[in-house]
Amino acid sequence: MNESKSREKIVIRQNVENEDLSFVDGELLEIPIDEKPTAKKYTEISTEIETPKTKNENQKQKSYLQYVFLPLIFLTVALLGGLRISQTNEAFVFLKPPLVCLIFATIMLVLFFRSNLIKLDGWFSESFSTLKNVANAAILISLFAASTQTFNALLPERGLPFWTFAFCFFWTLWNNLFAEFDTKRLLQSLGGLFGLAFVVKYLILAGLTAPASESWIQGIFENPTQEAFTWLLDLPKFAPATGYIQFFTLGFYLIGLFLLKPEISEK
Repeated sequence: MNESKSREKIVIRQNVENEDLSFVDGELLEIPIDEKPTAKKYTEISTEIETPKTKNENQKQKSYLQYVFLPLIFLTVALLGGLRISQTNEAFVFLKPPLVCLIFATIMLVLFFRSNLIKLDGWFSESFSTLKNVANAAILISLFAASTQTFNALLPERGLPFWTFAFCFFWTLWNNLFAEFDTKRLLQSLGGLFGLAFVVKYLILAGLTAPASESWIQGIFENPTQEAFTWLLDLPKFAPATGYIQFFTLGFYLIGLFLLKPEISEK
């Protein structure tokens, strides 16, 4: 009996040892001792995960940019586009935009939609809230006002230069309606068009304007060429600071166009 019990104990011990060794062997094969996970890997994975707090902060920043900063830029352009400074007493003069500027601004919005600078279904949708649709409409209204005043700033005030500029703007915009445009090409075309108009109006034509004199007879004897161009072109006399103001106005308008998004998501 004692011998049989001792044999049974030996067999049980061997089985236990075999089971333990097999369990240890399996564990070593699955997770080797030398291959330990480092803290660096876990750190990299955790940084890629965006927390709800970070998402909310990013969403707030995008909302401030889209619904506060962008309309403020366009409203600034709408305010400064009609501003002139008189040469005689340096007083502020606000000029209302001609009717042709409203037509040009309407064509500009159509170009924005055709070139996918603004996607209509990405700005207005039944899935959006009423407040969001109204806010998006307010941005487009401010864009329309800024476009109108941009043309008001670039067009000469009256005379032959006004009709010459108006014809060139209309001809360019009308041809662009039937051309294949993407967003980048449209912005490049508008930048070149507005830049050329600014140089011609505030550098070339402004240089032809005669300085204020006590009498037109004195001006003829002093500088007959400038007096002749002033009379033929019917150019008004504004202070040089007007050109500086309109330069920044045009820059703000182009920055606003660059910040526009084709689509505004609900999230």
